[in-house]
Amino acid sequence: MRYSRCLLVRPVLVLAFSLAVSANVGAETASIKQPYFGELHMHTAYSFDAFVFRVRSTPEDAYNFAKGMPLEHPMGKTYRLSRPLDFMAVTDHGAYMGSLRNMADPEHEYSKLPFAKQVLNPDPEIFREAFARLGNSLRSQQAMAELTDAQIQRDTWQVMIDSANAANEPGEFTALIGYEWTSAPDGQNLHRNVIFAGDSAPQPFTVFDSNEPEGLWRWMDDVRANGTEVLAIPHNANLSDGRMFERQKSNGEPIDATYADQRSRNEPLFEVTQVKGTSETHPLLSPNDEFAGFELVQQYVARPTPVTRQVGSYARDALKAGLAYEEEQDFNPFRFGLVGASDSHTGIVSVIENDFSGKVGAADGTPERRMRPSPASMDLRFFSAAGLTGVWASENTRAGIFGALASKETWATSGPRITVRAFAGFDMSDINPWEGDWAELAYERGVPMGGALQGKRRQKRAPTIVFSAMRDALSASLDRVQVVKGWEHAGQTYEKVYDVAWAGSRSIDPSTGKLPALPDTVDRETLEYDSEQGAGSLMGRWSDPDFDPRQNAFYYLRVLETKTPRWSMFDARELGIEHPADLAETIQERAYTSPIWYDAP
Repeated sequence: MRYSRCLLVRPVLVLAFSLAVSANVGAETASIKQPYFGELHMHTAYSFDAFVFRVRSTPEDAYNFAKGMPLEHPMGKTYRLSRPLDFMAVTDHGAYMGSLRNMADPEHEYSKLPFAKQVLNPDPEIFREAFARLGNSLRSQQAMAELTDAQIQRDTWQVMIDSANAANEPGEFTALIGYEWTSAPDGQNLHRNVIFAGDSAPQPFTVFDSNEPEGLWRWMDDVRANGTEVLAIPHNANLSDGRMFERQKSNGEPIDATYADQRSRNEPLFEVTQVKGTSETHPLLSPNDEFAGFELVQQYVARPTPVTRQVGSYARDALKAGLAYEEEQDFNPFRFGLVGASDSHTGIVSVIENDFSGKVGAADGTPERRMRPSPASMDLRFFSAAGLTGVWASENTRAGIFGALASKETWATSGPRITVRAFAGFDMSDINPWEGDWAELAYERGVPMGGALQGKRRQKRAPTIVFSAMRDALSASLDRVQVVKGWEHAGQTYEKVYDVAWAGSRSIDPSTGKLPALPDTVDRETLEYDSEQGAGSLMGRWSDPDFDPRQNAFYYLRVLETKTPRWSMFDARELGIEHPADLAETIQERAYTSPIWYDAP
C-alpha cells in the first residue's frame, strides 16, 4: 500500500483586521475522541412501505445486523456486514407505525379489520388499492379512523423504545431511539428523521399532526423543554423539488430570525447522501465542479415525475443561501452539518457495491428487479449503495454519539469507512497533522468541523485548515482531498473547489486549474481494480488564497477514492447483460465533512 502525505500552504491575502476563535470543544477532550461509524436511517417491518414489500424484519433484527449478525432478505439471500457498526437508529415511519405488521398477527385486533383482508390479499390489484388508500391518507393528512387506536399506537412505540434500549451496550454499541416524520406535500419530499438522546421518548409527532416542518420544530421545542433532548435530520432534498431549502416559510411568509433560530436549533444536521441519491450539489448549480454529478436521483418519491427545481434541493446551494441571509439580515437558517445513511427498508445496511441488497424489499431485492427500468415509478437503477455517518466522539455511548451529532462534528460517506478530520483557525500554521498530538493543538487553537470562526478587526492572516483523511482498508485508496468553499459578496454568493492534497506526482494544470485524473484501473470483465493505486492517507494544511475578511464563508472537505465498479456493473454481470449506457460504470466513493463557517465582523 502506498502511503502519501501532503503539505500544501497556499499564499494568503494579508489584510488589517483581527479574529477571535470560538471553540465548542475543549482541548482536554481531543486525546480521547475516536471516530465511530453508524447508521441513522433504517426501516423495518414496522414501516408500512416496508411491510407491503414483504419485509418482516424487526427493530431487534436491524440492531443485531448492525452488530455483525446475519439477516435474511425478503427475497431469500442472507447478508452480513464485514465489520459491525458502532451505532444505529431504527427510524420507522411514525405514521401507521406497526399497523400493517399487526394486521398479519392473527391474535391482534387489527387482523380482524376489513382493511386487513385487503392488505393481506394475494390479489395484486386488491393489494395495490389498499396501499393507495394508505398513501392518499398521508397526502391528505386524514388518518384512517380504524388505525388510530391510541393505546395500540402507544404499545407499538414502546416496542421501538424497548428494542433500542435492549440493543444499547454502552462502550460497545449505541442504539438511539428514533422515527421518521413523513411529510410530502404534493409529492415533494420533506421527510425528517427524529433522533432522541436518552432511553425514553414521547409518542411521535406525525404528518397527521402537521405536514409543515415548523409544526415539527414547535413540538420538538416542547419535548426539549420537558427534559428530552432531540434533533431532526432532513434527507433527500434532491427529491423535494426545491422545497427542502425553500427561501420562505411553509405559509409563504419571508424567513425571519425566529424561523432561522428554530430551524438551526432543531436541525443541526442534513443527510447528504443515501440510497435515493446524493444531495450535495447538481451540475446545473455547480457547472465548474467536475464531480458535481455524483449519484443523482431526480424523480419524486415512488413516482416517475421529474424534479425540475434544483435551487432549494441541494446542500451547497442552501449553505450559500445561508451566507446571504447572514449578511443581509443577520441570521442564517441553513447552518447544518453533514451525515449519511442508507434509508434501507429491510433492516439491512445496503452500502456495499458488490453486495448491494437494494432498498425496498421485494421491489428491488434481486438484480432482475433492480436493473429493470420502471416507467410507472422511480427508476431504481439510479439508486445508490449508500451511505454512513462518521462522528468524532469521546465515547461510544448515547451521550457521546448524540453529543457529536448535536455539535456537528460529523462527516458523511457514500458507503466506505473513510475517516476524515478537519480543523480551522488563525494560529495553526505550525500544526502538523502527521504528529500524534496535532488534534489536541487544533482543538486548543481552532474549531473542528461543524464550528465557526468569528471575525474581528486587525487580523492579518487567513484561516488555516488542518486535515487528515485515511482510506477504508476494505475499499479503494484515496485519490484526493478537496476544500469546497462558498462565500458571499455584494449580495451574491459564489463557490470554488480547491484540490489541496492528492496521491501520486500529479500537478494542477495551470491552464484549467484542474488536477488530472488518476488512470481508471477497473477491468470491465472481471470488475477488479488496483486497490493500491492512490494513497492510504492524505493530510496537510491549507490556507485560503482568496480570503477576504469582509466576506462570510464556509469550508468543507470532500475526500474522493479512486474509481471502483458501481453496483449495477455487478448486477449486469450476474444477469449476463450489457451494462446500461445511461448508468455510470464506475464510481468514486467519497466523504463530506460538516462545514466550518467564517463569520465576517
